[in-house]
Amino acid sequence: MIRKCQNTDMARTKEFDRDATLLQAISVFSQHGYEGTSTEVLLKTMGISRQSLYDTYGDKWRLYLESLQRYVSDSVGAHLVTLEHAAGGLAAIEAFLIRAVNQARADASPACLGVSAVCEFGRSAPEVVALTEAAGRLLVDALKRRLREAASRAEMAPDIDIDDAAAFLASTLTGIKVAARAGASQDSLPGIARMALRSLR
Repeated sequence: MIRKCQNTDMARTKEFDRDATLLQAISVFSQHGYEGTSTEVLLKTMGISRQSLYDTYGDKWRLYLESLQRYVSDSVGAHLVTLEHAAGGLAAIEAFLIRAVNQARADASPACLGVSAVCEFGRSAPEVVALTEAAGRLLVDALKRRLREAASRAEMAPDIDIDDAAAFLASTLTGIKVAARAGASQDSLPGIARMALRSLR
């Protein structure tokens, strides 16, 4: 009986909302990067024990990779939905840019884990590169589809290269995030989007 009670108590100490703790980890890693985030800060923010961290995620690096995977999946997924549901090619691009601005303006302390990962690791961490490049390809492919549609409807200048335009728009998204993170005024962010949209016409 004593052994059974001890096992039950140990199991209870590991019970926590895995999804909620992962979101907390994403917030910390986004703000401070991998190297700048201590295990102690992670444990305090997530509200879990060191043993629970190891049992559930493996270690700090595996937690970082899972956080990055979740972040880029959610972020790119939301952009894909925006691009998919807009009526018309150029309207989809405009909706994409508006969403980027609104998201940056709504966050009092904007920080993108995807951008942070690229800035921190460059191409030195193959697992990080694989995650960010896969997400980037999904987004760029979706942008290309809507740009082709816009071109077929004569909604944009005929001499614009689709591949270049998609890469430019993806970079504009990054630029809006970085500008917001650097403290750009909320009034200046829509101007970036407007200039990007105007460049297609």
